[in-house]
Amino acid sequence: MNKIICTRRQAIRSFGLGAAGFWMARSGFASIGRLPAAPVAVSRCRSYGPEVVSTLNSMFDRIGGLQPLVKGKTVAIKLNLTGGAGDRLNNLPPELTHWVHPKVIAATVYLLGKAGAQRVRLLESPWSTTEPVQEFMRQAGWHPSMFANLAPRVEFENTNYLGEAKKYVRFNVPHGGLMFAGYDLNHSYADCDVFVSLAKLKEHATAGVTLSIKNCFGITPCTIYGEGAGVKEPSLKPHGGRGMIHNGNRTPSESAPQPLHPRAYADEDAGYRVPRVAADLVAARPVHLAIIDGIYTETGGEGPWVSRAKPVHPGLLIAGRNCVSTDAVAMALMGFDPLANRGTAPFETSDSTLRLAEQLGVGTCDLSRIEVLGPSIREARFNFRAA
Repeated sequence: MNKIICTRRQAIRSFGLGAAGFWMARSGFASIGRLPAAPVAVSRCRSYGPEVVSTLNSMFDRIGGLQPLVKGKTVAIKLNLTGGAGDRLNNLPPELTHWVHPKVIAATVYLLGKAGAQRVRLLESPWSTTEPVQEFMRQAGWHPSMFANLAPRVEFENTNYLGEAKKYVRFNVPHGGLMFAGYDLNHSYADCDVFVSLAKLKEHATAGVTLSIKNCFGITPCTIYGEGAGVKEPSLKPHGGRGMIHNGNRTPSESAPQPLHPRAYADEDAGYRVPRVAADLVAARPVHLAIIDGIYTETGGEGPWVSRAKPVHPGLLIAGRNCVSTDAVAMALMGFDPLANRGTAPFETSDSTLRLAEQLGVGTCDLSRIEVLGPSIREARFNFRAA
């Protein structure tokens, strides 16, 4: 059995596009050309001043407008507030390096409310705590009250544990999944009509890049998928991070679906497991709107704990209705090839979240099929490795 698993895994790594084509033919996709594609808006934005609102508003209009998507609906926004609130790179506040900036969050909430969203929920899984998201924000010097009146009803939830619900909700992965057939998540990811991934433009030490797809890795509760998760049932509180998926040293709580290929799960490295989980999640919990904050960020990794991380100022905002296409444009703007496979920058030690999401039919990362609205990639490119 293990020999079959290894052969299939090696084929996916070695042939990439061919393996994806085989999978899609078996699953009803005739060719790569039939994968979903959507326009992606790109804008230059040099600061987090008032221009963030007008810039995002123009970008949303270019990709079809917010009103048809959100009017009268509940919108859930997965933020990217990775690590601890006290983590600092060069003593800069986290929103200038590895967190999505509060002004981008505020502008998004305001524009959603203006477009008729009935309720906006701000979601994140703060590190190893059941504290409210608002308290986590305050620890970084933010004032979460700034979001409260920007839409008719603004709510927060820490999705790293059971939260306000009585049980977790299972999201099954279409076509069976790559790592797990399904994921047990906080109710907030089901109790919404529209799901937004609000990410930061960054590299990632394990997964190559962390954009709108990898941002969704954080929707998994650590009570089930974390270092201190219960064995039979979820723990009551999260303890530590998602080390089990990185290390492969144990499996999730037995109440949740277990690895599809246990030996491959245990034998392979984090660059195999983490991208597959991220791709599974955006197939199981589709992203309706992807927004990427690249005004100020960092190169070299996802947070200050990565030794080669450096603060940079690309001055970019990116938005699209398909998370794979949006991340493909974002990668190109970073100076990377979105069609890259393992062994090629930025995926030197990992498989590509984008190519894996393609295999699951989520979208295309072929730039020839993606309309870029705004300055061209060549005009707006900020080469992360050169920086």
